[in-house]
Amino acid sequence: MVIVIATIHCTPGKRDQLLDEFRAVVPLVRDEEGCIEYGPTVDVETSIPAQADPDLDRVVVVEKWASIAALEAHLIAPHMLEYRGRVKGLIERVDIQVLEPA
Repeated sequence: MVIVIATIHCTPGKRDQLLDEFRAVVPLVRDEEGCIEYGPTVDVETSIPAQADPDLDRVVVVEKWASIAALEAHLIAPHMLEYRGRVKGLIERVDIQVLEPA
């Protein structure tokens, strides 16, 4: 299994618009071969001292894939290429961590 943590740094004030586009593609991704889990998350405010202040312009995507091959196929799926075109102006940068269980 492969775990991906994708941190999307949105253009300021564009997070809700990005989430609308993202949620539209989630069912298509979840239907992809090898997709175990895929969904967006956002910061929640708590009183936990170690937590930084919420970032209202960040979306963190938690993904689990059966294999690297499944992840690579996801990255070039037609619906993902279309999605990237639709959100280009809503994103400043994306940081990706590809992990495996230890």
